[in-house]
Amino acid sequence: MSSPTSPNENNNKNASGAPSRVTLSLGHLPQKHDIKAPWPRTPTRVDPNNPPWPAYRGYHEYSFAHATMQARLPTILGKAIEDTTRTLNEQSDEELVVDLVACIDRMGELMTDLSGNAKLRPIVDDGEADVALWNKEIAKYFQGKDFMNAPWLFAEAYKYRRLHEAFSVSKHWRDYDVFYRQKCDTFSRSADAVFELSMRFADPFKIEEGLSPAERLEAERLMFLELTQVCLWGNSTDLSLLINMTEEQIKNLQSTGGDHLAATEKNILGNHLNRLWETVKELREKTGGRIDFVLDNAGFELYCDCVYADFLVQSGLASQVRFHGKRYPWFVSDVTKKDWDWLLNSMVYGQLFPKASDTELESLRRLGRRWKQYEKEGKWVYEQHPFWCAGYTYWDLHSEAPDLFLHLSRSDLVYFKGDLNHRKLTYDCAAPASTPFEIAIGPMASSAGAPKIASLRTIKSDVVVGLGDDGDQIAEMLDKKEPGWKISGKYAVVLLSEGRPGEKVRFA
Repeated sequence: MSSPTSPNENNNKNASGAPSRVTLSLGHLPQKHDIKAPWPRTPTRVDPNNPPWPAYRGYHEYSFAHATMQARLPTILGKAIEDTTRTLNEQSDEELVVDLVACIDRMGELMTDLSGNAKLRPIVDDGEADVALWNKEIAKYFQGKDFMNAPWLFAEAYKYRRLHEAFSVSKHWRDYDVFYRQKCDTFSRSADAVFELSMRFADPFKIEEGLSPAERLEAERLMFLELTQVCLWGNSTDLSLLINMTEEQIKNLQSTGGDHLAATEKNILGNHLNRLWETVKELREKTGGRIDFVLDNAGFELYCDCVYADFLVQSGLASQVRFHGKRYPWFVSDVTKKDWDWLLNSMVYGQLFPKASDTELESLRRLGRRWKQYEKEGKWVYEQHPFWCAGYTYWDLHSEAPDLFLHLSRSDLVYFKGDLNHRKLTYDCAAPASTPFEIAIGPMASSAGAPKIASLRTIKSDVVVGLGDDGDQIAEMLDKKEPGWKISGKYAVVLLSEGRPGEKVRFA
């Protein structure tokens, strides 16, 4: 005869008669401790949803990620819809009109998803070479994630990929750039800074006659350091942050006078400028080889990059410069092939600056003609690769785009321009400011074949590394003194990684 059971015991049994749940009392065990997880994560535990240090996510209200996901991205998308509607109203052909209306409807769906914090769906197969990269990453790491709880870097890039999809599945508007008008307009309002440079560099530069070799080298060094700063601070005019700039604000941001640059060097918090000069000088002595630029913004920043690259070629510091841009419109102002062609042709043939003098216009034409000649001679090469618009960071470049990694490994020095490229190099996570740059960029410094890398970045987002042993104290002091310092564009870094360029690249 079985023993009687209590009602509670009956409730805790399942159909097989076994208890469905066992509750243990742990009152006599030691208290739980608040154990901090070790950072950075070990390499085997790093993935796109779990960076080496904690990720910035849209729901982190203290971060710029929150402001971006909640306000900036919907504003940018709203302006993109306005631009497309303006183009729609200029059309007369019914087929083009109907096709563009469908694009606007898809942008409206994206706005609904973004504003409603929808889950991240796969990218539609629109024939782009990066679809498989995107959908593999979404399926593997972001299944069920939404715009706010995915890492900010991925969610932001996903938004721009979806924006491209709105046009890339259309019949007639596949290559439409919703940011093109803004990019052109901002450059046309940059007259003062544009002519400041063109009047100095229109003719091939010459170092003063009669100098000793040491004096000539010093003159080159000073010019290199000043032009590196021009290239660095040209990044100030990022349209995704400064979409409503006045002409006066643009002039202040783009001031390229020597006194201004001397004053701004104190704002370079991580400063490897002198190491960079030694690296480039050594390149000339050994090979006079190839330098690459992974580009950031179109317009004035691209113009500064080209002035810099022109000097590198003329001085023999590089025999060839390769420029890497985006395959389609990206993060508002990033360079596409159309932006590249527009800049050079506008310089030679354009009528952008009605108030300019004949002398100023001629200086710009001469500069543009020389640059176009570089292209014809193969001294300058413009390239684009699908990986630059993928959701992966550059920690995964060697594994997800081995062809591109191998291509970059053959470069003597790769400049990564701007904030987005810096975020992708460093996995855009909350690493301490004292973290050495070579540690923060992981495989881009440590993988066999990793090239020498220089990151030129004005600081416009939360991640800050490479500030030296006192970096944590510097960041803490600035947090108290200037709470918005990480997004103001007032401060910058010029950081160098020596890489492992001598080692042979092997892929599984």
